[in-house]
Amino acid sequence: MAPYESDDAVGAARDEDPRSGRRKAARYAVPVAVVGVAAATIGLVPALASSGDPDLPKITAQQLIEKMAKSDVQQLSGTVKISTDLGLPDLGGLESGMLSGAAQGSGDGSSADPRAKLTELVSGTHTLRVAADGPDRQKVSLLESGAEYSLIHDGKDVWGYDSKSNEVYHSTAADSGRHRAAEPPAMPKNFADEALKAVDDTTSVTVDGTAHVAGRDAYKLLIQPRQSGTTVGAISIAVDAKTGVPLKFTLTPKSGGAAVVDAGYTQVSFSRPAASTFDFTPPKGAKVTEDKDAAKAPEHSREREHGGDVAKGLGGKGLGGKGTGGLNVLGEGWTSVATFDTGTKGGVPTGSQGGDIGGFLGSLGDQVSGKFGKGTVFSTRLVNALVTDDGKVYAGAVTKDALVKAADAGK
Repeated sequence: MAPYESDDAVGAARDEDPRSGRRKAARYAVPVAVVGVAAATIGLVPALASSGDPDLPKITAQQLIEKMAKSDVQQLSGTVKISTDLGLPDLGGLESGMLSGAAQGSGDGSSADPRAKLTELVSGTHTLRVAADGPDRQKVSLLESGAEYSLIHDGKDVWGYDSKSNEVYHSTAADSGRHRAAEPPAMPKNFADEALKAVDDTTSVTVDGTAHVAGRDAYKLLIQPRQSGTTVGAISIAVDAKTGVPLKFTLTPKSGGAAVVDAGYTQVSFSRPAASTFDFTPPKGAKVTEDKDAAKAPEHSREREHGGDVAKGLGGKGLGGKGTGGLNVLGEGWTSVATFDTGTKGGVPTGSQGGDIGGFLGSLGDQVSGKFGKGTVFSTRLVNALVTDDGKVYAGAVTKDALVKAADAGK
């Protein structure tokens, strides 16, 4: 018997109906929506490993998933390094600017608004400092050259602070559940939970040995799609052998090459952070923007709260197509495709229709046709999206051919 037993098609996280309703489509420029879907996959982000092969007791994949599910770590602090390579064209930072602009278009225009700032994680390498003390206190800081962005959740208050612009974003609400839903991205357990929602009978799950991660012994859980047509090659999650906390997440594409997402702790402690870690007072002279939606119904606010969908995968389903994120979903498992109607006709703007930038963005896609008519496919190394000339968008971690088939089936 191999040193680590394995379970295929582990029965975990199957309780969500893949048939979801339709929500009102955001009327962003279509290429921005495409990149935004790619950004959403960053929701699956835990942590980073060093070399090593510790000798740990045998464990099955089912037992390891149960260990993760039972983990109840409430306090931690550490440093996370995240590298993301979606294969987006080098636009000199334009892609991040479009994402931030799209996020601010639905927010309050502050550079400290998390919905705008956290989209920077869609590309490149970033270092985060994270801390948590129970469900009501979390902090994540995005470290930049000569600047820092921090998102602090302390009780009923959520603060975002951009030191570069000296701007502050503030939200309050009586509903504490709303804030628990807004736990900062880069909390490893949340991301692993989303990855496991993809596990069903279309998935192979095994224990793939051990590793040292941030100085701790860990098991490696390997998740691989069994379906053809998906762009996902494999997901590897390093799980702390003692606590069951995910310490590393690596997502590799079926096309090979570098990981699309390689994120992990370079340092971690499970001791309680100092209470002062979560203290925040707006600096003197800072511009403070209050969240206009803070008083609205929790279910409405949760839809747009602090980058919440960033941790949800494609429209709240995870990469395997689970959940009820509000988009229509075609197919199942790893080849599921999210679709929505932009309400606009004519496809991607080009020439005088969209100006120079519209023509440039249109040139980045591939023209396709089928029973649905004509359209443009925008591709990354993981997420592809088809924008049809009649204003519909089909997006998923699937190949271009799979998108065309989905669009044809949707007619």
